[in-house]
Amino acid sequence: MSERVTLAFHGAAGTVTGSKHLLAVGDTRLLLDAGMFQGEKELRLLNWRGPAFDVRSIDHVLLSHTHIDHIGYLPRLAKLGLRAPVHCTPAAYALAELMLLDAAKIQEQDARYANRKGFSKHRPALPLYTTGDARKALSLRRRRPYGEWMSLDRRGRVRARFLNAGHILGSAFIEVRVNVDGREIRIVYSGDIGRFETPLHLDPESLPPCDILILESTYGNRRHSRVSVLEQIRRPLQRTFRQGGTVLIPAFAVGRSQLITLILRRLMRAGQLPEVPIHIDSPMAVDATRIYSRFLNRENIDPDVFEDGRLHLFPNKVSLHQSVVESKRLNALPGPRIIISSSGMLAGGRVLHHLKRLGGAPRNLLLLAGYQAPGTRGRSLVEGAPSVKIHGEHVPIRARVIAIDGLSGHADRDELLRWVRSAPEPPRVAFLVHGEPEAAKTLSRLLRPCFNIETRIPGLGDEYDLLSLL
Repeated sequence: MSERVTLAFHGAAGTVTGSKHLLAVGDTRLLLDAGMFQGEKELRLLNWRGPAFDVRSIDHVLLSHTHIDHIGYLPRLAKLGLRAPVHCTPAAYALAELMLLDAAKIQEQDARYANRKGFSKHRPALPLYTTGDARKALSLRRRRPYGEWMSLDRRGRVRARFLNAGHILGSAFIEVRVNVDGREIRIVYSGDIGRFETPLHLDPESLPPCDILILESTYGNRRHSRVSVLEQIRRPLQRTFRQGGTVLIPAFAVGRSQLITLILRRLMRAGQLPEVPIHIDSPMAVDATRIYSRFLNRENIDPDVFEDGRLHLFPNKVSLHQSVVESKRLNALPGPRIIISSSGMLAGGRVLHHLKRLGGAPRNLLLLAGYQAPGTRGRSLVEGAPSVKIHGEHVPIRARVIAIDGLSGHADRDELLRWVRSAPEPPRVAFLVHGEPEAAKTLSRLLRPCFNIETRIPGLGDEYDLLSLL
């Protein structure tokens, strides 16, 4: 009797966050990503309910990259008994420590703040996991270079490797090859696919031939604006600067903060924007930049970032702030200036304190520079909400709010099709994940006629017998 090969979706199915995909080959169980649900309350509550699989049965975890919706649940799994090795690229190995310790710290701080202010419904409010849990998860990490095959079972029938996805530093898509009864099944999990021909990160590597493709669909129904970033931001920024206002940019600490700073400084040096001070107020962004500097080679960073063999990512007139004292000093500094702070969807962190201070003044500008998941403060403001709830109170937002396109680290609809087209032959079956329902449906309608691919849009908890699909 043939062994079963199954794929179950425990996150990022019918929604964008919480990536967790369980691939089982006989009694060997691989978890592809361990992401946290973010956004709407009903999704966030899933983090507390725990996974619908036996955590102790996992043999290996393979991480595509270190954004919280792909890695942020690892400490919770460690708390619940995960002891399996967690494989990732060397740069992701370094970034994981930064991301998970920061995530644990924020949750501990938020719980303490909620208890002190008394706005939580729970008595006492507790963090989803602690710094100790994060350290347990980090102890499970194993470095794996790009392109190196690793054997994941004793009989050598399951192996995998990482290939560069071009999304953030250390990001990868994962190729898995499974041999069952003399038959090889080729599976690729995309993780998050990056953009093509953009600054800072390399283009994604070509898709290898595969039978099963697990493909992200975040922008499956949209194209990024072909209008330059300069054209989108020039007038709003100039108006803000003339009024002596401050531009607040919520940005992911890893990848997005570095990219935005690079673009703004290039525009200022070229005289296309006025010279104003730029402040990076994020301990994680500062630490992430140091990690970027440790992995400066042309296998990780777009060569256009280099001048005379040196990285010019954070040039002069950019101030980096790590301590709380430094962050509070920004409160006394008048505009015009730019503050970049995490998190990118206004989910937590220092940016919320800046938003409470700056959001009430019409002369200021809130510049949203990436995807805003449903249920987040960023999404509410994009949709025109007059106020947002911060630390238990409703804060009116009178500052101008604009969302710019083109800075997302995700491939758009056309770039996803381009990546699929890069394979020597199309996959036979594609599972569309990590997208809102309409995005996945649109991408499905495009994949079928373009490549004659059978598509599936899994729901949360759905499991498929892969052999029956091939």
